[in-house]
Amino acid sequence: MFEDLSEKLEATFARLRGRGVLSEADIKEGLREVRRVLLEADVNFQLTREFLERVEKKATGVNALSTVSPGQQLVKIVHEELTGMLGERREGLRLSTVPPSVVMMVGLQGSGKTTTAAKLARKLKAEGRSTRLVAADVYRPAAIDQLETLGRELFIPVYADRTTTDVVKIARAGVAEALRERDRVVIIDTAGRLQIDDVMMQELSRLKEALRPAEILLVADGMTGQDAVKIAQGFDSALDVTGVILTKMDGDARGGAALSIYGVTRKPIKYIGVGEKSDALEEFHPERMAGRILQMGDIVTLVEKAQASFDEAESKRLEKKVRKEGMDLNDFLNSMRQIQKMGPLEGILKMLPGVNTKALKQMKADPKRMKHVEAIVLSMTPEERKNPGIINGSRRARIAKGCGRPISDVNRLLDQFREMQKMMKKMAGGGRMGMPNMPGMFGTR
Repeated sequence: MFEDLSEKLEATFARLRGRGVLSEADIKEGLREVRRVLLEADVNFQLTREFLERVEKKATGVNALSTVSPGQQLVKIVHEELTGMLGERREGLRLSTVPPSVVMMVGLQGSGKTTTAAKLARKLKAEGRSTRLVAADVYRPAAIDQLETLGRELFIPVYADRTTTDVVKIARAGVAEALRERDRVVIIDTAGRLQIDDVMMQELSRLKEALRPAEILLVADGMTGQDAVKIAQGFDSALDVTGVILTKMDGDARGGAALSIYGVTRKPIKYIGVGEKSDALEEFHPERMAGRILQMGDIVTLVEKAQASFDEAESKRLEKKVRKEGMDLNDFLNSMRQIQKMGPLEGILKMLPGVNTKALKQMKADPKRMKHVEAIVLSMTPEERKNPGIINGSRRARIAKGCGRPISDVNRLLDQFREMQKMMKKMAGGGRMGMPNMPGMFGTR
């Protein structure tokens, strides 16, 4: 996500940071490069021009502060303006005071609308809001089946009626059922088309009039760049959408849609889809996203991910045990599994301030390596996991054969684990616990 944009902006600002004084010519040169980078990222031309005008105006006289370098001040100004371009501040769902709140999901075919509806339902359920899905796409083959399958997997009720193609009737019946069951939120999965047409818009308008939804969320494919912006304009002019969910952002290295859609439509991006899994839907925070783009990190989101993924009781148990007895391979395996819940290791590292995306590429984090480590540990006996010191040559050969990995992998893991034990003892003695950085453990080098 934003990988190309982030790398190019970082290269531009790196040249400016090294200068003690920034002349007007330096600023103009730097902003010309920023302009090129933004246009290459498929950001709207008019928005790019206005963005650069604001930055240049603010950047005039940045040499006045002696405690902060001019380059750093310029990055701060760009961060502020990027935040404004992305939406200024987080805007959550606007739900009705009297339940059930109706959320209409609209968008073209292929944007990921049905899976996003299920992801949003899962997220709301996890927040304590009982949610019901309504299958109102009666045209796409297997759309109802897909939503019902997702509902079963996530233990979320789905209302469907295969006896009629009257989507208003289906939606009203679904809302009525939610009212009887005292659900807090009803998410309506509507039909899409390959392109915007009058028939689709008329049907959506009828649904809007009948349901009076609290939210009309446009689901748009973030990888389509300016096409996503044009689609947003089309839906907004017909329906007055209340917000946008950009999907497939994990595959979008440029970011043109995210950087343009708010500026063009003035409708906030509320969520972004960052993967295929049911939990791969993130709240969109403009300020945090601007920080990620400029490689300033996103510690707040990282902490939130950790809080959502880590078992607090297990973490306390582990800390107490490590302080008292030291860490064994069972403890390490449990810790590794909790880290895996947070998502790909590379994605986690990108949220740390100052981590260069180009350096991450060179580091070559291998997601399979974590699975290999898990297989090696699970091939050990309970006694071996508890006391790795007893693992001699013959035991190593047996473990390697049992997990299908070479003996060199087993040796590497045990060597790295011994180093980790030493670190954990030092950290426990100093009163500070946590997972140390083990570059080779997960296939990074």
